[in-house]
Amino acid sequence: MGGGAEPRTATLPRPGPGLRLARLVTELTAPAVLVSVLMLAVAWHSTRGARGIGWGLLAALFVSGIPFAYILGGVRRGRLTDHHVGLREQRRVPLLVGLCSVTAGLALLAGLGAPRPVLALVAAGVVGLVVAVTVSHWWKMSIHAAVAAGTVVILVLTFGARLLLTAPLLALVGWSRVRVGDHTVPQVLAGGLVGGLVAGLVFAALR
Repeated sequence: MGGGAEPRTATLPRPGPGLRLARLVTELTAPAVLVSVLMLAVAWHSTRGARGIGWGLLAALFVSGIPFAYILGGVRRGRLTDHHVGLREQRRVPLLVGLCSVTAGLALLAGLGAPRPVLALVAAGVVGLVVAVTVSHWWKMSIHAAVAAGTVVILVLTFGARLLLTAPLLALVGWSRVRVGDHTVPQVLAGGLVGGLVAGLVFAALR
């Protein structure tokens, strides 16, 4: 891979209560968590009741469950340093596995007749992963920030302007990623911009 190896942390994090809080925020807003919640919310909104929850769970399995299980397996086997895949040079294979899983999920959901907003959301995930795979070859863009921004945009598009109340999530996630030393400010800003654009363009066009 091009670009050479880089240290796990962008800066050495300072110990203290702020670091503990940042680590908690990082775990609670991990891409697998936000994507799973978003899938369930969009699926429920598009098809109320148990049927909607079923579509959301099936989509979440392919979009976050299978890719995250692969990452955890890589951590246990020593192939990956941590479940956030902090080393850029380790990100390509997990991202490609995620891309294959999400693409397979999209095909299955389309074949089963999933609601259009669910398909649009999974399609946005495919596009986002293609961008992430491409960028990660050279640079460690923040996927946490990308998913957080995409989540806010899709919530607003789905539930209306009142969900702009979730916008502070972007600042909180960005702060946590910089505070724990996993990303620089430009990496967080780039991730947020890419995630918001992909969600805004792809989901809005296909839903």
